[in-house]
Amino acid sequence: MKPSIKIGVNVFVIRDGKLLLGKRKNAHGQGMWGLPGGHLEYGEKLHETAFRELREETGLSANEMRFIGVANNVRDTDEEHYLQIGFQAEGVRGEPALCEPERCEKWDWWVLDKLPQEIFPPHRGLLELFRHRTAYA
Repeated sequence: MKPSIKIGVNVFVIRDGKLLLGKRKNAHGQGMWGLPGGHLEYGEKLHETAFRELREETGLSANEMRFIGVANNVRDTDEEHYLQIGFQAEGVRGEPALCEPERCEKWDWWVLDKLPQEIFPPHRGLLELFRHRTAYA
């Protein structure tokens, strides 16, 4: 079988200077904090995935998605290769809900310069891109 590259689409939700992160469960990175997001589905546009995953995982809706960047993640331990695509949600409405309790233990807001140590490794690159980009925006 030919190796493939998977595409993850992740969403930065900022409110009152804080970033929304979910504590993962029953999946790779269990017990770590990660961004709302998921896999690009066949035929779907990247921004459509961002809107869909935000709604499916948190119940939140947004007016638009602003592209943040791409992180290239290769996990040698299980031979997985991911491109992680980041978007920032603009005009977010609602309060985060635990819409997939089998995958996420809870949602919490974190100050950007005081994020938890246990960040889901595939999201670390996107977080660095986001920090760098917002520092100069």
